[in-house]
Amino acid sequence: MSDTPWYREDRLHYGVGIEDTFIPQEAVGHRKLDEYELTQHYARWRDDLDLVAESGAEFVRWGIPWYLVEPRPGEFDWSWLDQVAERMRELGLRCIVDLMHYGTPLWLDNSFINAGYPERVASYGRAVAERYRDVLTDFTPLNEPVVNAEWCGENAKWPPYLSGHDGFIKVTMQLARGMVLTQREIAAVHPDATFVHVDAGFLYRGDGESPLLSRELLEERRFIALDLITGRFDADSPLHPWLTSHGVTEAELQWFRDNAVTPDVIGVNYYPHFTTGEFVDGRLTPVHNDGGGLRTLISLYSDRYGLPIAVTETSLVGTPAEKIDWMRESGSVLSAMRAEGHPIIGFTWFPFFSMVDWLYRFDQLKPDDWMLEFGIVDLVRGADLGLERVRNEAFDVFRRAALDARGAGDRSAAR
Repeated sequence: MSDTPWYREDRLHYGVGIEDTFIPQEAVGHRKLDEYELTQHYARWRDDLDLVAESGAEFVRWGIPWYLVEPRPGEFDWSWLDQVAERMRELGLRCIVDLMHYGTPLWLDNSFINAGYPERVASYGRAVAERYRDVLTDFTPLNEPVVNAEWCGENAKWPPYLSGHDGFIKVTMQLARGMVLTQREIAAVHPDATFVHVDAGFLYRGDGESPLLSRELLEERRFIALDLITGRFDADSPLHPWLTSHGVTEAELQWFRDNAVTPDVIGVNYYPHFTTGEFVDGRLTPVHNDGGGLRTLISLYSDRYGLPIAVTETSLVGTPAEKIDWMRESGSVLSAMRAEGHPIIGFTWFPFFSMVDWLYRFDQLKPDDWMLEFGIVDLVRGADLGLERVRNEAFDVFRRAALDARGAGDRSAAR
């Protein structure tokens, strides 16, 4: 067995992800949003992981429901997670653990702006890494920090329901501090752990401004959390005046420089139907973009940070044929960019199976009315109300690509 970390192998690794948004807090007009519950993953997790293995995927992006694992501060219930981790070990699946996917436990007052949030999330991350160090080796401290800050701090959709510039910045600073502390705490108990930072991709077209920021600042804002945690953010950063005008102090920014962490892999998420926004009459409207957009996004991150890159989410809602076309187009882009020298090491079809739209949280329609068929496995409601897992034609295309990539790695090792 090679001692080379998987992300240093000179090939592409194929993986999938299971949608794992957890917003357990309820309010008037805002019902609980737990994707594992809505897709029946809690009941069918074993079959789901078996399907992941059958797909040829080498890794799975999979999240832990913090609110269930730590139901009271410092008290952990590992009963379900023990079973899942053991099954992943049996299947030989590398799990890139999503420790934080948008939601906090019910006991954490004011969610992300709770004064103790950074230490609390880091303590939870450490506990997970310590208990499962023999099977869970790869961690994402927090998924898509900018999206998290938008929904929780800018648009007042999720707890703590802040809004505007001030809310976005308050939430972002807390998220980033939590990310730094989480990586440090995990590394303390698991020195060989791999850290995969995951950013939502944002691309922009047209000239103009959103109701909140100019295009120039939006193009910088997509990097804000990664720049903070890696200690890159300083007085010359284009967003420095924006942050300090909303109360961020030089001492806070210096803390990030003094405590900087560097991920091993940078994950970028790209969806051809909505990653790109176009300015229309002062508003940003999602527009379709093809493989050229994927190339642009990867180049931005590769050139800026010089670290291994993985596409940690990509897919589309469409027919199996449309998914196959995108799978092949995006795969061709990655192959071409690898040949040009970009260190691209991962491709993730995310979500693996259908998911429920986040907008489900804001009305009383049934989950099926909000089902989005992103996956290479469809969820089909049976007469018993169970959600059957049904592979579509894209499943076999993905499997062949994943197995071919593994074969290329085997041949390279044989040489």
